[in-house]
Amino acid sequence: MKRRSKLLAVATAAGVAGTLSVLGNTNASAATAGQITGLGGKCVDIASGSAANGAHVQLYDCNGTTAQTWTVGNSDNSVRALGKCMDVTAAATTNGSKVQLYDCNGTSAQKWTVSNGELVNTASGKCLDATDNSSANSNQLQIWTCTGAANQNWTLPTGTTPPTSPPSGGLNTSVAPGGNFNLSVWELQEPVGSPGSPTTISSSRLQGSGGFQDQYFYTDGSDGAMTFWAPEKGVTTPNSNYARSELREMNSNGSAADWSLSGSHRMNATLRVVSVTSNVCVGQIHLGSGGTSTKPLIELYYHSNGDVVAGVENSPDGGQTTHTVGHVAVGTTWNYTIAVSGGNTIDLTVNGSTTHYAIPSSFNPYKQYFKAGSYNQSSSSSTTNGARVAFYALTVAHS
Repeated sequence: MKRRSKLLAVATAAGVAGTLSVLGNTNASAATAGQITGLGGKCVDIASGSAANGAHVQLYDCNGTTAQTWTVGNSDNSVRALGKCMDVTAAATTNGSKVQLYDCNGTSAQKWTVSNGELVNTASGKCLDATDNSSANSNQLQIWTCTGAANQNWTLPTGTTPPTSPPSGGLNTSVAPGGNFNLSVWELQEPVGSPGSPTTISSSRLQGSGGFQDQYFYTDGSDGAMTFWAPEKGVTTPNSNYARSELREMNSNGSAADWSLSGSHRMNATLRVVSVTSNVCVGQIHLGSGGTSTKPLIELYYHSNGDVVAGVENSPDGGQTTHTVGHVAVGTTWNYTIAVSGGNTIDLTVNGSTTHYAIPSSFNPYKQYFKAGSYNQSSSSSTTNGARVAFYALTVAHS
């Protein structure tokens, strides 16, 4: 089965009566995030709050979680949540084909237009439909010939930011992070240990409901978030002045991930910065083998004023150019995707808005790996000031 990728420009049902509008716009500020409501006042929802490929897109009581926070108004006409796209399973076009969440890939199975309150799939020309005209919780949505009936009428979000409350659906508050997240492809670095040699927790110790957790890496008891705490005073690596509680990508066989720029590589995350003194790196692509540089390829920073900033490395020798790519209030849930495509482009998406950065040829000899967590960007003698970051979804994919 061939799979596909990407972004929906917004038009509310009230604003498009009698028209068929492409939900795409070259103006990134047109993107909006919020609930999509339909039959019985229920919300379009991702089953169990899962960001896994194939998770059901369904109806459910509205609850304000990120599993019901859809970004529309994107430049490629996609509808996004939890860093992935609303997708017709197997790119099918027949009546009754189910709708799911899947890696964004830009195909028409993930493109939607709006007409008289209906969401029309580009590939099939059919409408997003509440199966069997039912508003029951967990009713998986499908596509069906457009009829204008109530079970095909949707109200799109008109707000500009995701909800401020953290998501609670789908995460178990009583297990270690390894009970909620696939940590088989990560190891953890913590801000403790001996000078220049921070403690590393292996993937095997992180996995499972009874996996590793402590004061620097733990499950939040109120919402199940995988939480990283990095104080301003802590053990650092030899090439950094800043402490971190951060995951480093690994292979499933336990070896360190070290992938080439060719192919497609993607990390999706849903998170919120609970607190930060100055700024914190919440995701990055880092240089691996192939040379002597210890620099990143790109770092994604969150600043205490709410700015989301991309730091793109100019060369393996150093020098970073920064780009403000979004703004999210402290404590507000948001999402990002950091990806490499075609071997020469970084694709960065923040809350549905995508920017692209060319990769200089000087990086070609190097292999890469993903990192995510709380890499605090300020230091002092304080063990109470620092950056606390809560993740609600975190996935990586390579092809």
